[in-house]
Amino acid sequence: EITDTQLTFAESEPLNAEIKVWAAGIKAPGFLTELDGLETNRLNQLKVDTTLATTLDDCVFAFGDCAECWNEGNERSVPPRAQAAHQQASTLYKTLVARLDGGAAHQFVYKDHGSLVSLSDYTAVGSLMGNLSKGSMMVEGKLARLFYVSLYRMHQLALHGFFKTGLIWLNDRLMRVIHSRMKLH
Repeated sequence: EITDTQLTFAESEPLNAEIKVWAAGIKAPGFLTELDGLETNRLNQLKVDTTLATTLDDCVFAFGDCAECWNEGNERSVPPRAQAAHQQASTLYKTLVARLDGGAAHQFVYKDHGSLVSLSDYTAVGSLMGNLSKGSMMVEGKLARLFYVSLYRMHQLALHGFFKTGLIWLNDRLMRVIHSRMKLH
């Protein structure tokens, strides 16, 4: 159960919380369609406006996979990817700080910076969008792998901080030396 002040789990004591964040997969959980007074789509996502506030209640915000978000003038909704959720979280943070100070909500504008896909430890492929290429630039092989690993480490830095990320990197390097790269069955 979720109330204004608590989260209650099936087998534990209630947890006091003023702010609650729900993280879902690509299809949002079914209970979102049962929230009275909030509009959802066929993927159970809450429909939000350009400030990430739900369309029928500007005091309820949603972002990431549980939100159907549209950029002004686009024919397709913002893709349910980590890049979009990260940008939405940054905008929502600014909005919440502004609202606490009596200010207005910030407008969310999605900027596609491209996609990278890792293919094991050996290679990667992707497209990079940016000012240098004036559109999309395809990358593959070792260069794409370098970009992918760099992006992954930047994500770890954001989550864990410099010291813990350094320890994770050191552990990864040691494990590559200790464990064989080939499984023998």
